[in-house]
Amino acid sequence: MVKMKVAAAVAFALILLGTSAGAQGQPPAAPPAQGPDIPAGRPISAGEIQKLFDAFTMIQAQDALKLSEAQYGPFVTRLKALQDTRRRHQQTRNQILADLRRLTNPESGISDESLIAARVKAFRDEDDRGAGEIRKAYNAVDETLDVRQQARFRLFEERMEQQKLELLMRARQTARGQAQRRGR
Repeated sequence: MVKMKVAAAVAFALILLGTSAGAQGQPPAAPPAQGPDIPAGRPISAGEIQKLFDAFTMIQAQDALKLSEAQYGPFVTRLKALQDTRRRHQQTRNQILADLRRLTNPESGISDESLIAARVKAFRDEDDRGAGEIRKAYNAVDETLDVRQQARFRLFEERMEQQKLELLMRARQTARGQAQRRGR
């Protein structure tokens, strides 16, 4: 387990270094670590960054929450379930939003208000269902933690979300800079 933690932390650090070096207009010292599903030489997608960040979050949680070895396994299993639940809900929500965008586009020629109403209802239902599933997943995570760890977990998640947003912003800036350099 320790080797897996170290490998994931190193891979994530290399990605961060590669991303921040590219954002500064310098080539990274070494190419970012590539997983088996990420061919060398191609940019890492936002979804792939999200998965790597989720793995990094699991590793960082042990120290941030002061988890015992006995707590770590159940916590990680439940945290992964929470992350998967959030991701599934967001993907479904995004699909419904894409449907609504297509259905309400004046250029599409679609004027079936009952179809639009059905997708709006599906959106509301998905939000309700997703909120309930996420709440259950949080409760499952909380069952593995004492009250102090539960509080730390909320703070930890907020900090990790900020770091994820910063990483994604840097990755986008790097991609824009690379596209501009190619366009010259």
